[in-house]
Amino acid sequence: MTRIADGLDNINRATGAVVMWLALAMVLLQFTLVLLRYVFGVASIFWSEGVLYLHASIFMLGAGYTLWVNGHVRVDIFYARFSPRGQAAIDIFGHLALLAPALIMLLYWSWPMVQRSWAIREGPISVGGIPAAFLLKSLVPAFCILLLIQGTSALIRDLIRLKRGDDAA
Repeated sequence: MTRIADGLDNINRATGAVVMWLALAMVLLQFTLVLLRYVFGVASIFWSEGVLYLHASIFMLGAGYTLWVNGHVRVDIFYARFSPRGQAAIDIFGHLALLAPALIMLLYWSWPMVQRSWAIREGPISVGGIPAAFLLKSLVPAFCILLLIQGTSALIRDLIRLKRGDDAA
């Protein structure tokens, strides 16, 4: 089971490596836009939307990676006091009762919007913007799938931890 979890982790590990470079690209693009606008008086809606697309990509594609590195916000008032088995039980409940149903519903309800957007190759958000809103909307199902993959990996590890009663997974 650990090998399956490791394989699932690799998907978000690789995605996270790409997303880190997107963060650098976004910072450089934003810096360039500020420089062009305030030094040279040149503005571009197309490139400004590029920052928006990169920002959305970082957050939507990076969510699974963030779950992998345990970087999501959690309220540890009570959780930290539990044993590893107790923490595993709480995490299992969270994965099965909260994370998975929410992501499945979001995937279900967003899919028709994404399909319609791809069917018409939906154009820019703003006049003169990037003519690919369908790509931006595709981030929603990608977000759901990547988080479901990482949630499944975490669930497997939590089941192992619950069974063993330690931090072995």
